[in-house]
Amino acid sequence: MDFAALMSKEIAKAKAPAAPSSGSDTNSSSKAPGKKYIRRADEEAARIAAYNEEQARLEKEREERMAQKRKLEEEETERRLEREEKKRRLAEESRKKREEEEASQERERRKRIGLPEVPPKPSETGTPEEGGGDQGEDISEEELTEKLRELEEPIRLFGETHNGRLRRYKKLLERSLEVQKMSDGPIPTTLEPVPEVEMKISTTLPEDAEGRHFLFRQLASYFNMVLSQWELALAKRDVTVKQSLQGRQAYNAMVQSRENMTPLFRKFEKSDINNSVLEHIVEIVHKAQQRRYVDANDAYLRLSIGKAAWPIGVTMVGIHERSAREKLHQGDKQAHILSDEVTRKYLQSIKRCLSFAQTRWPPDDQLQIMG
Repeated sequence: MDFAALMSKEIAKAKAPAAPSSGSDTNSSSKAPGKKYIRRADEEAARIAAYNEEQARLEKEREERMAQKRKLEEEETERRLEREEKKRRLAEESRKKREEEEASQERERRKRIGLPEVPPKPSETGTPEEGGGDQGEDISEEELTEKLRELEEPIRLFGETHNGRLRRYKKLLERSLEVQKMSDGPIPTTLEPVPEVEMKISTTLPEDAEGRHFLFRQLASYFNMVLSQWELALAKRDVTVKQSLQGRQAYNAMVQSRENMTPLFRKFEKSDINNSVLEHIVEIVHKAQQRRYVDANDAYLRLSIGKAAWPIGVTMVGIHERSAREKLHQGDKQAHILSDEVTRKYLQSIKRCLSFAQTRWPPDDQLQIMG
């Protein structure tokens, strides 16, 4: 056999199709036809797609459950409203029935003892009740709505007619005229606040009642302004400063000053304050508005401690009185702050307001800063 025939035989044997084996080609049968391997990217993409499909299915089920829950809640709410409406209707019917029975019994009793019949109610005759729309001029719907809004009241109540709204408006108007409106501020008061440009206080006390009332309005407006600025300054602090011991003490001092000055405002409203105390308060506020805080502090010391001589040590060393001993007990020079607890508290609050004012409105002259 020559070499060429041998090579042809080997080539033909190599080209013959190999028979599939049973054991070694098990994995190849699970692969796709024509492929010997699967890429990792394709396997990861298939896993991600299956995961997304599972999440979408779970989200859809969750939305269906939420929709079912909302539907059940709405149905329960509707049933509850229907029950409440039914109860209200039954209560209204039973009330009307009871009133009719009482009215019939009253008519029978009056007829039996010979009394005149009960006059019909205004609602039965169609006429407005006493104090209703027949008294005074009528008001149109639009005007009545605007007036009720000005009083910050609901423009219409459930089942309310025009006459009922008119009666309610007139009652509210009478009540607002009787009760004085309290002004907004840290300390609510019936004294009408004055603008800041009119808050400048003179040193002389007015003699007439109108002038004193305006002075009390100025004092109340000034102290309310100081307290509001004090509260605003404390609110602007950091949270760490607010929660610290010093921060809580500062806030408690402001709250205590606001509470202790309330009796002073009530004295302003009633014009029931001693002139000797009022003169010093006016002087303190006047000096504070001029940013002369040292002079204001001196006026406060004259008000709190007074000019009375304070004895130190031995005051009686013999049987004879020393000269000027009577000055120790002169009534006009005694301290007002020691008279009662309420006065002491609001005077101490004035001193705290003075201390805050010099930090909020510092003076031009550094010598006027209190120590």
